[in-house]
Amino acid sequence: MSERMNESVALENPLATERTGKLIARFAIPAIISMLVSSLYNIVDQIFIGQGVGMLGNAATNIAFPVSIICTATALLLGIGSSSNFNLESGAGNREKAGRIMGTGLAMLVICGLMIACVVLLFLDPLLELFGVTPDVLPFAQDYTGITAFGIPFLILTTGGNHLIRADRSPTYSMTCMLTGAVLNTILDPLFIFGFHMGIKGAAWATVIGQIVSGFLVILYFTRFCKMELCLEMLRPKWIYLKAIASLGMAACINQIAMAVVQITMNNTLRHYGAASVYGTDIPLACVGVISKVNMVFMAICIGISQGCQPIWGFNYGAGRYARVRETYRKAFRISLMVGIVFFGCFQLFPRQLVGIFGTGSEEYFHFAERYFRIFMMMTFMNGIQPMSSGFFTSIGKAKLGIVVSLTRQVIFLLPLILIFPLFMGIDGVMYAGPIADGAAALAAVVCSVRELKKMRQMEAEVR
Repeated sequence: MSERMNESVALENPLATERTGKLIARFAIPAIISMLVSSLYNIVDQIFIGQGVGMLGNAATNIAFPVSIICTATALLLGIGSSSNFNLESGAGNREKAGRIMGTGLAMLVICGLMIACVVLLFLDPLLELFGVTPDVLPFAQDYTGITAFGIPFLILTTGGNHLIRADRSPTYSMTCMLTGAVLNTILDPLFIFGFHMGIKGAAWATVIGQIVSGFLVILYFTRFCKMELCLEMLRPKWIYLKAIASLGMAACINQIAMAVVQITMNNTLRHYGAASVYGTDIPLACVGVISKVNMVFMAICIGISQGCQPIWGFNYGAGRYARVRETYRKAFRISLMVGIVFFGCFQLFPRQLVGIFGTGSEEYFHFAERYFRIFMMMTFMNGIQPMSSGFFTSIGKAKLGIVVSLTRQVIFLLPLILIFPLFMGIDGVMYAGPIADGAAALAAVVCSVRELKKMRQMEAEVR
């Protein structure tokens, strides 16, 4: 009976019938654009701050970056966790339960956004010290982080809510939400920084205004255009649904939290070992901030591929259509690899030009940036495999495996290496830690994925 119901649901849904290549394009392209637009908030700020404020402004945005990562981690915990459960329950035909999961996820996005904003505003200076700020950078970091804290509730609602909008089969609207805020931010940045002479405060307010507009578009969707029937009573958070959400969203959340921990550790390591090098303390902080923003473009594409495939993976796995799940994974793997090769070439051939987009600096500044790009990003061609595979495991309900894979690069490999290598190699140790961690994480993801795909093939044979 259950199998017949699943088959009936599948036949009604294009996720189970359309060509996988067409579905990947339909869902992944808007997801990639949404992720790129999301990263543009930081990148556009970095460019205009670099041109209008200078190296210390770039360093300040790097110091503030862990706050952005923590917000993204919270949004992904609730957004991916809710959408993954929503897709699995929809594929199994449980529409009411799927709607209640969506309601719980939306409510928690709002609650958590308000809580994090309050914490940042109340403990601003201790947090900046923890993040590795230097005396020269501190006033810039205080201005930027203190203002952008007001946009945190809208940032979290937009980032997490867009996963639910895509799960509700509206990927274009999801893209529009992110694009509108980012375009507004891009217009306001030069106006506030150069036109009104507001400096780094202008960049911060431009970001907040863009986030508020995107947040209201998400609210508008769930009040006017939502395909899933969603009533006010469903917005009351329930522990049973929150537990399920946390289970499938934990992998993405932990990966982001690990990024924040690594970023904080790296900032403090660079500050310590930079003082003993020819570069000083501020040049490494500014360079790594710029390069991490450039790398965000690459990671946004890879994560967008994963997010776009999640409805396809989740629905078909819930409906027992394992061949489509395997086919979608193989195509996502090839796309991620090709994207990685393109960015590897750019990072190795044009590091100075890429850094130059974000403002000028001394010859030591560009020398450090070029070496960091070429060494730390040496394994870029493989870097899309790990986040894509982690999203794959989460989508099919393999929460523990998704968490393990998400932890490989940041926590299991990179964090120990950036603490150990500098003891013997100085500041260069941070650079060489990157490619070793990247290669090991990609290998681990491939091994786990191959094993899971074999299990699906066996399950499919048993059903036959």
